[in-house]
Amino acid sequence: MPHTIWQTATIQKVYPIRWQVELIFKSWKSYLHLASIKTKKVNPTLCYLYGRMLLVLLNYALCPQLRATLWAKKHRELSVLKLVRYFQAVADRWMHAIFQSEFVLRRFLQRTCATAERLVAKASRKRPTTAQILRESLAKQDESGALIEAVNA
Repeated sequence: MPHTIWQTATIQKVYPIRWQVELIFKSWKSYLHLASIKTKKVNPTLCYLYGRMLLVLLNYALCPQLRATLWAKKHRELSVLKLVRYFQAVADRWMHAIFQSEFVLRRFLQRTCATAERLVAKASRKRPTTAQILRESLAKQDESGALIEAVNA
């Protein structure tokens, strides 16, 4: 990355995010079993892949809201791997709820997300997480920007 785009200090703060991307692919490969499809025929394989991709879509559609709620309520971060495992564990209930009324599906989603809030938080640790480091960095930048604006005013 050229220094004209990002300074070294910024790269050092952002670089650990790559691990979060690795975790996403790991969750797809390991927990959704996308690396080991046992079917050999086209239609069952496509059905399996569509089902798994639907699970991926649901995970990542609900992930931002759960992440924000966990942080606001408990100052805890979301574990994507735990979320994938949890949603996979209730996948059969998803299917039943999807084919019923909108009310049943909405109630199911509310209950599932409420339970997920309890189950999918990252474990506490002593050193700051990547997200915490980035939050602190952004807060410092905001403070610096406010100070500069006040001085220039």
